[in-house]
Amino acid sequence: MKHFYTIIIMLMVSPFVALSQQKDRTRLSDTLKNYSAYKRKLTFAGVLQTRYVLSLDKDVDINGKNFDLATSKAISNTFLIKRARVMVKGDINDHFSANILANLAEFNSDPTNKVLENAYIKYSLNEYFHIQAGQFRPFFGIEDAMAVDIIRTLDFSNQYYAFGKNGWQSFQTGISVLGNVVPGGKVRYFAGAYNGNNKNQSSDDNNTKNLYGRLEADFLKDFTIGINAGSGSMASSSIGQAYGADATAKIPLSRKFDLLLMAEFKKGANFLAYNADKQLLRPNIDEYLMQGFYFFPTLRYNHESRRLRAVEFSCRYEYFDENYKLASNPRQTLIPNISLIFADDFYAAVQVGVAIDQFKNQLPLTTTYNHSLGYVQLQIRF
Repeated sequence: MKHFYTIIIMLMVSPFVALSQQKDRTRLSDTLKNYSAYKRKLTFAGVLQTRYVLSLDKDVDINGKNFDLATSKAISNTFLIKRARVMVKGDINDHFSANILANLAEFNSDPTNKVLENAYIKYSLNEYFHIQAGQFRPFFGIEDAMAVDIIRTLDFSNQYYAFGKNGWQSFQTGISVLGNVVPGGKVRYFAGAYNGNNKNQSSDDNNTKNLYGRLEADFLKDFTIGINAGSGSMASSSIGQAYGADATAKIPLSRKFDLLLMAEFKKGANFLAYNADKQLLRPNIDEYLMQGFYFFPTLRYNHESRRLRAVEFSCRYEYFDENYKLASNPRQTLIPNISLIFADDFYAAVQVGVAIDQFKNQLPLTTTYNHSLGYVQLQIRF
């Protein structure tokens, strides 16, 4: 009889227990759902960079190409849009995010393998470990580590574009890990693997992946040193290497004046030159080397008025040789520049300057020809 009453009581109580358990599960589900979504947000940003350029040499066009005055005419000045970048960032929760960056100005010419720049997913575990996969810029120098929408002068360095075309930096498709080595971020690491045949490609162009690593360390206040190393190939080339070192510093001179210093050296395999050489017995890939160095000092006056936030005076000097062992022809570039900054962090700036290029050996009717280009540039970040 006791068992009979026990069964009756259990049958009467069980619906209430089940209801209570269901409520607990619902509360747990709502809690987890809210936790997953509590940092979810969508951010839009971008940069618009428009400029007027003028060739200061009568026999050189705006692209730096020499032409014959007697037989042809060329465009010596123009207005143009260099960048019209739009970025969308989605924070899914406190660990996952996605980033998409497109440069709509690429539609001005053939947009094949252009336009889309960043397209990656990022997972952040803690300050020591972040992993991102997709299309992004491998951290292989100062210009990769800086924000893509901050241009302090006419453009990035010559070595940046040459190393980018050869798959060492600029936008690539692959996977990367990064984070702090010590608490507080005084020492940081970057490493990864990627295809190495540049952006917006359907697949790799060979079965070898490019590998890279970078280490940064802060010494004293506002003084950073970085070193890079990489290994990879492009198309039918054999394995080549690349190395680099750089330094940045900010030196306060007074309450109103700061001196910003930036210097970088890089050396690496020129896969494009190697693949273009059709000799039956061509040299080893280690003979097709490019190297360059630039020094970029900037004197900043912090005006800090309501309309004019700062004025920067800079002059970047660069030495770059695309094939210094087999066909050396150093290119030296000097870019004096004045920037009027109307909103903090370059959110609105007008820049005026001259880009002066000098080659050791000039080649008529090509872009390997001495030239000077004047420019006025307006850039807005939003």
